[in-house]
Amino acid sequence: MKQEQTSSSVTVAQQLAHGIVNARPEKEALGQQVGQRLITDVLGICIAARHEFYVKAALSAFEQEGNCTVFGFEQKCGVEGAAFVNGIAAHGEDFDDTYEGGPVHAGVVIVPALLAAAERHALSGEDVLRGVAIGVEVMCRLCAVAPTRVHKAGFHPTAVFGVMGGVAGLGAALKLTEQQLVNAFGIAGSMAGGIIEYLADGSWTKRMHPGWAAQSAYRAVRMAQAGFKGPATVFEGHHGLFHGFANTTDGNFDAMLKDFGQAWIWTTIAFKPYACGTMAHPFIDCARLIRQDLTAQGVALTEIDRIECDTAEGIVHRLWEPLSLKHSPPNAYAAKFSIPYAIAAGLMLDDAGLEAYTEEVVQGADIRALAAKVRYIVDPQNPYPKQFTGHVRVHLKNGQVLEQRQGFFKGGVDHPMSDADLLQKFKANCKFGGLDAEQTQSILAQVQGLFKASKVSLSSLSVK
Repeated sequence: MKQEQTSSSVTVAQQLAHGIVNARPEKEALGQQVGQRLITDVLGICIAARHEFYVKAALSAFEQEGNCTVFGFEQKCGVEGAAFVNGIAAHGEDFDDTYEGGPVHAGVVIVPALLAAAERHALSGEDVLRGVAIGVEVMCRLCAVAPTRVHKAGFHPTAVFGVMGGVAGLGAALKLTEQQLVNAFGIAGSMAGGIIEYLADGSWTKRMHPGWAAQSAYRAVRMAQAGFKGPATVFEGHHGLFHGFANTTDGNFDAMLKDFGQAWIWTTIAFKPYACGTMAHPFIDCARLIRQDLTAQGVALTEIDRIECDTAEGIVHRLWEPLSLKHSPPNAYAAKFSIPYAIAAGLMLDDAGLEAYTEEVVQGADIRALAAKVRYIVDPQNPYPKQFTGHVRVHLKNGQVLEQRQGFFKGGVDHPMSDADLLQKFKANCKFGGLDAEQTQSILAQVQGLFKASKVSLSSLSVK
């Protein structure tokens, strides 16, 4: 729906603000369950990344005193510093939640922003749940306005939509008025950003995007509370968010706003079993199934002649091209955005967890040689972004062909991770980050009681 605005019409931000003020997602049992799963997953990933250099670099660069917890560190920061560093840690290993209709990674923006604000403003657990639910909901709904166009314009949707979701979540938790929310959205529009040029060389800027969005959202909310004004047409205006980041003013805002506060999509967010780009996951599953067939037949991987895959056009520019770069990723981070490498990992390692994306493993000659055998064919009927699919066809040197297709990714709506799976992932992440069983259990206990707390405490996450 094209939004033609007049001075008397109600803007998208005004409609959204009205919905936020009147929504009560914290009262729904499913929301409480998903919220706890989301926070647990984000915290575990932050702990897993706490020794990584990019996290330490971000923390060293943010000179700000305060009383907010940087997950996995004794050092404290102000709200913006904690939200910034925790957002980077949560997204840094690409092991985080995903909304399949985006894709967008909402939890890694919203959870760091809300938990930092909770410590600064003595929020209750119910306040945090409300903020998390509404923040994630807004980020997910923004994906429906102009599907795939933000990525195609060269921007990272998590960064662009993250600051808006952060405003929504923080605004809900801090109980902003409708007018304050409108101004906060307007202010945040000038703080959005995040180009995807990291794809060229595996540099670290994608890791920064959720942290930047989280801390910017807090600043926008505080400015609005103080009376600073922003444009009410920030979403649909001729120089608004979608004009700037999706090259369109014809966005389907009805799809974003319909039944807001009544029907919730945030509870469908997916959790990752593999530490890489989500769209690669079904390909990994296919590769692992073919590995089982090869093992059963006693056929070595060296007998593979070539590997062909059907794929979606919408992911080619990020995960398939330039193909020579995806065959030989320059570093471990770049490998996370290479489907050829992901397939090779599934075939050779029977997994694609954190251990599959170390520099030593990624630079291995055998796994790179296997990745170099992978090619793709664009399937014009592929349902992406509504559905993430995988297809792998392995041609052996003897002429035999092994093939697998998968119409979903494990962890997603059609094949969700169980509570037991997520708990296992959390414990493994804490172990990877150097925590012992007692420290891990202490964090779990605090998270399990978080939504019932009259005042949120994160003491268990301040770790030596």
